[in-house]
This record gives sequence, C-alpha cells and structure tokens, in this order.
Amino acid sequence: MEQLYIKLRPYIFISIFTLISSFMVWLPFIQQLSFLGVHIQNTDTGHIYRHYDGLLYVITAKAWYDPRILSQLSIDTPLSPAYYAAHLPLYPGAIRLVALTGLDYVKSMMAVTLLSSLALGWVFYAFIRAFQLTKAPLFLTFVFLMFPRLLVVRSIGAPEPMFMALVIGALWMYERRRFAAAGVIGALAVMAKLPGILLVPAFGLAVLEHIRTTRKIQRTWLFLLLPLGGLLAVCALYAQQYGDFFAYWNSGYVVPMLYPFAAFNMQARWVGTAWLEDVLLYFALYISAAVALGAHHLRSIFYFAAVFVVATTFVQHRDISRYLLPVWPFVCIAFERYLTGKKARLVYLFLIPAVYLYTWNFMQENVMPVSNWAPFF
Repeated sequence: MEQLYIKLRPYIFISIFTLISSFMVWLPFIQQLSFLGVHIQNTDTGHIYRHYDGLLYVITAKAWYDPRILSQLSIDTPLSPAYYAAHLPLYPGAIRLVALTGLDYVKSMMAVTLLSSLALGWVFYAFIRAFQLTKAPLFLTFVFLMFPRLLVVRSIGAPEPMFMALVIGALWMYERRRFAAAGVIGALAVMAKLPGILLVPAFGLAVLEHIRTTRKIQRTWLFLLLPLGGLLAVCALYAQQYGDFFAYWNSGYVVPMLYPFAAFNMQARWVGTAWLEDVLLYFALYISAAVALGAHHLRSIFYFAAVFVVATTFVQHRDISRYLLPVWPFVCIAFERYLTGKKARLVYLFLIPAVYLYTWNFMQENVMPVSNWAPFF
C-alpha cells in the first residue's frame, strides 16, 4: 500500500495543484475580491461560464449539429447553424456524455475541462519522467500548468486541455513504437481540434528520417495515417447532420492562413489592433524552442513543434498565444534546464501575482453576452 502511494503521490500533488490554481482563478468572480487594483464588480460564476467559446460547445453538445435545433435557439448572439461546424465533436461529445450523469450541460462543460486538465498534467508528467527529460519532472509540470494562457483555458470551457493531452499521448506512443496506439490517439486529437492533423506530417518526417538512417521500412507505420481517419469521421458526421461533407470549411469561422506572419495585419478580421509586440515575442519563444529541439533524441516532438510553429505563422488571428499552446509542452522540454533552475524559481515567485492579474483581467473581457440561460441548461 505504501509503495502504491509513493507511485501515485506525484499525480495526487498534480491534481491538488491543478484544482487549487483554477479555484484561485475563479475566486474573485465568486467573492468579488479586489487585488492590486483589480476589482471585479457585478459578476458571479456565470462570468466564468460565459468565457468564449465554452457555451458554444455547450450548444453543440445539446443540439449535436442538428440544424433544426440550432436554428430554434434564442441566444443573445445569433449564429447560423453552420457556424457550429467549426466546433469539432470530441469535446462537446464528452460534455454530452457527462451530462448523462444528471449534471446540467454548463456544469458538465466545466467538469470535462477540469478532468481534461488533470489528464494533461498527468500525461505531461508521465511523459517527461518516462523519457527522463528533466531532473525535476514534478516542478516542471507545475511550471507547465501555470503558463498564463494555459491557466485561462483550463479554468473555463475549452477543448485545449483535452487536445494537448491527446497530442502528447500520440507522440509518446510513437516514441514507444506503438504506432497503432499513436494513430488512434492522433485521430482523437483531430476530432478535438483540427490542427491535430499536423501530427501526420510530423510522424511522416520522423519516419523519413528513420528510413534514411536505417534503410528499413515497417508496414506498421501505416497506422500513423489514422489521424486522417479522424478528419474523415468528422466530415462524415457533418455530412449526416448538415448534408455537407465540407461543413467545417463552409462554417464561416475558418481563420485565414494566407502568408507567413499573417497576424501582423491590423485590418484583418480577427486581428483588429496594431499592438502586437507580444505576438512577436511568442513567435520568438516558440521558434527558438523548435530550433533547440532540433538536436533532441525524441525526433517526433521536434518535427511536431517545427511543423506546428511554421503552420501557426500563417494564422491571421490576434490570439496567437492560444493557437501555439499545443507546442508549449515541448517548449518546457526544450528549456527545462533553465525553467527548473534556482534563479528561475525566484522569478516565478515574483511573477505569480502578475499571472493571476493577467488571468482575471483577461477573463473580464472575452465573454459572451447571456441574458437568457435557458438554451444552455
């Protein structure tokens, strides 16, 4: 029994840390507290639920892409039924499944996010420990979980924690040479968020390097194409529900990918500002990490990071920090020696208030107007 506790202890600590850190995000919205000049007035837990795009996934979970149901909804921000095709089915499907337990859909949304966040922390810790990627796996996991944009998405209704856990899982299985499992998990990742399809070129480049160095070919590599099957499954669902196999691309919500560094255009629909210094810094951080991973012995994480970062440079959207989140685990791996150092720990102590101030400030702004909660419960 004692040995079991020793094995589970890191996962217990990760669970406690994940839940408490998210509770600290919610606390000012529950108690209307003031901290270092930030005072959140006239709000409640509904403010947390209304953060984009959580409630849109709730509607997707309830209507399950049925245009007749979607067109009958009375919400403050009217959207066409086709719009919901941009919200891929794995996350709303999980919400729908949890709601069968008797929870309402909104609380089911939060439950799925929290469970996915726990799984993300556990998978990241297990991954870096299994491959001995750092001498301080537990501390690096805490650093990973406290990245400001990740702290936001794991404290609201969002598919990113689920997606990121699946991506790490798929790459883990690839490195263990369990290609069927890698393909299946990769297919699930695609069904959570479309950028999961970038696992296919990442796997492909890793395989090509292996062929070049060993001159050997394995038929089991064909399983690595299964993420394409995940995309086909989504398209088949849309063909059944919408009568349109390409409903995702016809939703009107697909972010343009026009040219490198397309985010630096204030006139673009999803940019709308010239204050983009932070986007440049994010690109600098993530590109540096991809370059640093070029010499890493886990070739799949290098190729995934490189492919994903290059693809993201084409995304014409202000919220690049959210688009790049799936690469954040590998940034932590690339710079783990610095991130777990003694000097860095002092920096974290100094920055923790800033992380929460950023989070509370951000969560007051990016919210969906709701005057009638009936469509969401």
